[in-house]
Amino acid sequence: MAQATREYGEWPLKRLMTEVVGSGHKSADDMTRTQAREAFQRILGGEPDHTTLGAFWLANRWKRNTPEELGGYVDVMAEESVETATPEADPVDCGANYDGKGRSAILGVGAGVVAAAAGTPVVVHSGDRVPTQKQDAYKHVLDELGVRTEIAPGESADMVDEVGFGFYYQPNFNPGIDALFERRDNMGVRTFVNTVETLANPANASVHLGSFYHLAFAKKMVRTLSNAETSTVERALFFQGMEGYDDVRPGETVVAEWPVEGEESDDEDIADFEIRTAEYGMDIESEDLQVDDIAEESAAITEAVLAGDREDGFADAIALNAALRIYAREDADSIQDGLDQARDAIADGSAADTLAELQAF
Repeated sequence: MAQATREYGEWPLKRLMTEVVGSGHKSADDMTRTQAREAFQRILGGEPDHTTLGAFWLANRWKRNTPEELGGYVDVMAEESVETATPEADPVDCGANYDGKGRSAILGVGAGVVAAAAGTPVVVHSGDRVPTQKQDAYKHVLDELGVRTEIAPGESADMVDEVGFGFYYQPNFNPGIDALFERRDNMGVRTFVNTVETLANPANASVHLGSFYHLAFAKKMVRTLSNAETSTVERALFFQGMEGYDDVRPGETVVAEWPVEGEESDDEDIADFEIRTAEYGMDIESEDLQVDDIAEESAAITEAVLAGDREDGFADAIALNAALRIYAREDADSIQDGLDQARDAIADGSAADTLAELQAF
């Protein structure tokens, strides 16, 4: 029996290009939520011509997507691609840029395990050499540590509940996005898919931790979460991350927190403040966290720090990043309180034990 062809609405990508988004970065119009949703439904369904798809992605990049458009994209991704598996714990969802890092160590595995050892469950998710950078990400550090990564979403949820730290693998929980790999790779530049995939939230967590280059983008991400009708996120913390990843940048770093009521926040309950990492023991420069082999050295650093065998800048950075995860979930009243919890988890051996449980899962 032949499979029926899916029926879409009135807005194929070519028409959107001609009438809405394709006239250039200064004169293009924004899409309505309905138009954005239909566009992404067509993309996930494999309907657009490859040339038209590339042009549409590039036009979106030029004009810059609105939170309403991005929220529509997130909803379609959730409805038509993402397979969620909700653990009993309510973890912090860490959505780092999937295309990875190329200069500095990935600290989020160590930070997440330390936070888990302190009582804050954490979820991370990534793909495998995602375009455009196709560099090392969470998966590759975990692989080096001997942790199982190519697992089904249900097993990922079990990992969270049994260990306190869980990994969700994009090809298994978000196959529709994974199927766009070749098209994204041929683009040569990032597209809005690089943004929305970090918001996939496969564990249905109520807290999201992410990174940004500029404060305006962090506020756009909060507005995107607010516009996404499928989102379960009730609280978010964004900070300036190294290479756009969710590893806090040394020095004076801006943090955006939502929701925050009172005079410290704007009319959307978004507050921003600056932390000086040296005041929290992370008195180093970004260059001090650079490594040559990202995955291998990040894994070795993680094991050494969690075992208490390193007390250098990497140890300080992992502890502070763990503190931000603990604070994001409101398991600490302040970042300093979270830092104290993180350092205690390393000192008493809990972090090393949690890593061993993760490796044995």
